[in-house]
Amino acid sequence: MSGKKHNCIMTSKYNIVTFLPVNLFEQFQEVANTYFLFLLILQLIPQISSLSWFTTIVPLALVLSITAVKDATDDYVIISSCCFPSICCCRLQNEKWMNVRVGDIIKLENNQFVAADLLLLSSSEPHGLCYIETAELDGSRLLALCKHCLQFSEVVCEPPNNKLDRFCGTLYWRDKKYTLTNQNMLLRGCVLRNTEACYGLVIFAGPDTKLMQNSGRTKFKRTSIDRLMNTLVLWIFGFLVCMGVILAVGNAVWEREVGSLFQSYLPWDPPVDNFLFSAFLSFWSYVIILNTVVPISLYVSVEVIRLGHSYFINWDQQMFCSQCNTAAEARTTTLNEELGQVEYIFSDKTGTLTQNIMSFNKCSINGQTYGWCTKTHSQIQKYPHHIRFLHIRLDFIPFNPLADPDFCFYDDKLLESVKVGDSHTHEFFRLLSLCHTVMSEEKSEGELLYKAQSPDEGALVTAARNFGFVFRSRTPGTITTTEMGRTVTYSLLAILDFNNIRKRMSVIVRNPEGRIRLYCKGADTVLLDRLHPCNQELMAITSDHLNEYAADGLRTLALAYRDLSEDEWESWSESHRFADKATDCREDRLAAAYEQIEQDMMLLGATAIEDKLQEGVPETIAVLSLANIKIWVLTGDKQETAVNIGYSCKMLTDDMTEVFIISGHTVQSVRQELRSAHALEADMETEFVSTACACKAVICCRVTPLQKAQVVELIKKHKKAVTLAIGDGANDVSMIKSAHIGVGISGQEGIQAVLASDYSFSQFRFLQRLLLVHGRWSYLRMCRFLCYFFYKNFAFTMVHFWFGFFCGFSAQTVYDQYFITLYNIVYTSLPVLAMGIFDQDVPDQRSLEYPKLYEPGQLNLLFNKREFFICIAQGIYTSVVLFFVPYAILSDATQSTGVPLADYQTFAVTTATALVIVVSVQIALDTGFWTIINHVFVWGSLGTYFTIMFALHSQTLFRIFPNQFHFVGSAQSTLLQPVVWLTIALATAICIVPVLAFRFLKLDLKPQLLVRQKRRKPVGRSVGGPWRGVGSVSEGRLGARGGSRRSGYAFAHQEGFGELITSGKNMRLSSLALATFASRHSSSWIDTLRRKNKSDQYIQKL
Repeated sequence: MSGKKHNCIMTSKYNIVTFLPVNLFEQFQEVANTYFLFLLILQLIPQISSLSWFTTIVPLALVLSITAVKDATDDYVIISSCCFPSICCCRLQNEKWMNVRVGDIIKLENNQFVAADLLLLSSSEPHGLCYIETAELDGSRLLALCKHCLQFSEVVCEPPNNKLDRFCGTLYWRDKKYTLTNQNMLLRGCVLRNTEACYGLVIFAGPDTKLMQNSGRTKFKRTSIDRLMNTLVLWIFGFLVCMGVILAVGNAVWEREVGSLFQSYLPWDPPVDNFLFSAFLSFWSYVIILNTVVPISLYVSVEVIRLGHSYFINWDQQMFCSQCNTAAEARTTTLNEELGQVEYIFSDKTGTLTQNIMSFNKCSINGQTYGWCTKTHSQIQKYPHHIRFLHIRLDFIPFNPLADPDFCFYDDKLLESVKVGDSHTHEFFRLLSLCHTVMSEEKSEGELLYKAQSPDEGALVTAARNFGFVFRSRTPGTITTTEMGRTVTYSLLAILDFNNIRKRMSVIVRNPEGRIRLYCKGADTVLLDRLHPCNQELMAITSDHLNEYAADGLRTLALAYRDLSEDEWESWSESHRFADKATDCREDRLAAAYEQIEQDMMLLGATAIEDKLQEGVPETIAVLSLANIKIWVLTGDKQETAVNIGYSCKMLTDDMTEVFIISGHTVQSVRQELRSAHALEADMETEFVSTACACKAVICCRVTPLQKAQVVELIKKHKKAVTLAIGDGANDVSMIKSAHIGVGISGQEGIQAVLASDYSFSQFRFLQRLLLVHGRWSYLRMCRFLCYFFYKNFAFTMVHFWFGFFCGFSAQTVYDQYFITLYNIVYTSLPVLAMGIFDQDVPDQRSLEYPKLYEPGQLNLLFNKREFFICIAQGIYTSVVLFFVPYAILSDATQSTGVPLADYQTFAVTTATALVIVVSVQIALDTGFWTIINHVFVWGSLGTYFTIMFALHSQTLFRIFPNQFHFVGSAQSTLLQPVVWLTIALATAICIVPVLAFRFLKLDLKPQLLVRQKRRKPVGRSVGGPWRGVGSVSEGRLGARGGSRRSGYAFAHQEGFGELITSGKNMRLSSLALATFASRHSSSWIDTLRRKNKSDQYIQKL
């Protein structure tokens, strides 16, 4: 404890001291920035540079400044959003999280996040226990119990590690040692639930906490286009060196053969004393002149375009959630085009795909099925002609004053069966009111608050409550219920606890009449095998109902009971006590005892619970699958839960005949299962990736946060594909950081995932719009921007190369230095920015209707090395035309007065004008979506060019700066000549007509995917009708399952609660005396079960 480590965690990349060096280091990782810094140094040498140094330093400083301001703003947003609540420290003073240190004792109150890894010292609960919710750690909204250690003098524990399920420590007190385990710890990221207050000793703080040990490091993310651009810049630099060498050799030859003849009146400038040294200086001069093949304005333009795309995401009203008043947010501006190239999505389950709100949906009692499928509000709007099939929501209050007003059920036949006193129905709900580990609290008369370890239990007990069998309270030895208005107290004889192997739980109770009965609920796959043989007919009917429920994606349980005689109970109780007190193989002995009594049971029926998905999840997964995006679910939940959600959201479907499960516990067993599923012989890592990638759907269960990140890294390493991770809790932070793109769901699990993410919104369904619309558009726009940018700059720069062969390789420029400076900043910058920000090939709705349009981004078809060379070839061709056509025509042309036009300035004006017109016409052809801004920028840039050119050749500027502007009136006199305009028109036609012809031929002979899709009907939506896509949610059943039934048992329980209940250690004193309930003040996460959604309200109005 002596280290006193603080609890401060840096979620930002910079601070005041490190900002400048770190940011400059990151920016100079861009090859182009380093390249222009090198050019700046060269331009400071007067013997080399024929251009002023400010033409490079001003754009470079501008680029670095704009990028630095953007990065600082992004980082400041992250810092300002990291505000955590205060906590109470030792002397009960409020402190911020960052001030908590190892060894401090802090007080936490109900519903607060745990600030650090704490050793629980005491709590307001009996026996010093407290309840915590671990959703931020393992994604499962379960309640766990932690045990206290009130007194201590010294604590020795293991070093910081990422093992969430293990803690080893020793507590020393009065010369005695006490073992500390994970049950004594409150881990950072958990939430205190159902406990008014607790005190804890800080064991690990800040980056040493287990949560942060699983979170991974913040990585500097770069897009594949950024990496490709760095490679292309190196290639262009090599090409530039080659051109410089060619022109330098030409200079050496010319100076030796021709230049030596002019030495008498045109000597070399010092220190040049021979043709070889002249060629050396000429090489560097041409490197400076030809540097515009990669202009520095490229990177400024890229940042501006990305910023515009980010604002489009932030402003998208279709990604705004009115329920939680949350808009989509692009938390970074550097990854937008990568959204259009995603191949793998790694998703959390709890809170991301599901709401984790359970509702009692259907049930089967004595062979009779009850319950109706309900429609959500969006489905009612989509299928208005199906409203007649909806049933009115039942009102339980007149029948049962203790009913939960938020409970929804629509089949009045079940309520009538309860009212008429059907014995099977009564026994069914009696079982649900008794067979559970729920705790009840009654703050006032009739105001019940259930505190369930899992939402499944809460939904079942709430259903029994509404149908007249109300669980009221419990003690270690009794359960008190209100059955049809009559208070009944049962003696609780035993709880046969749940575990993942048994997949069932049972209670043995004695009713007031003295009859002993065992009630059991569990997975149908294990419970139906333990029924009495006389249940065969009922079991067949119930099995059919279970098939139907499972096909609808519901989570099912089978219910049964067994009457026990006094002798049977006494005999079994003795064997149970013997097993419970065993010192060796206690778990096995208890399991055998449970197995002995849970036989020859009588079947009562089955329940079907709906784990409500977030709105639009199945449709979103279906559309993304059609876009060839593979979706993997990585969850900390157990297998049954994850599989059921897989079927519910239509990741898993009934036509998947080869569903297999890898569940080995050793390397050898896992390897064998992988090879059995998919014949492979490579190492384990390769086997896993090959097998998983061959599947249509992959669900990874019981994975830790660090393992989630490892799965993502595995795909990044072996598949070289763009990955996206989406989650809502702190347990997803590591995965979000590891993926190329991280998306945070701003839901009920806090803000940890959002803070670590690159993009955030409130609903999973917005992901399809983020990828298929904004991502696809961003990729399309960026690719078109880059293709055009490289084209226009090669067309501009290569004219200097051709001119070198006609100016004695003297490094003379074709254009004046002002045109060179303004070409990329003024004349051609705004039109390409408008295209890069606003362009689109199809409207947003078409992008969703035709998911296949997303595939070009995954295949990297729109901008790659091949497309780059095509753009370069077109730029070189344009430069040849722009140089040689004016050169050939003007060399023999004359003015109307007979004065020759073959002068340098006339040629420069003609070539520059033709260049601006050609590139403007080209961008007009490349623009697919015209806005007012596009028109203003394209035609305004042309007008700006002529305005500036006439101003630079005016008398006014010559009088003010006679040494800077020598060619007075050259532009006016040149552009008054008809032959000049004919030359410009001819050069434009020669440049543009071949491009038009090629595009028309390609459109007819080899149409692109977009053209082929336009000739077909939409895949996502049928014309004039509702959703009919693959994997969509239909109004009927998912489909017959044949003879195979998957276990719908997804009871998200932890073992050990039964023992705690019977021992009384988790009992409040107030639960033994109902009169004191009103004095208690606490809240429970079970409140989430009582929230009405809009669909329920809408149906109730019907």
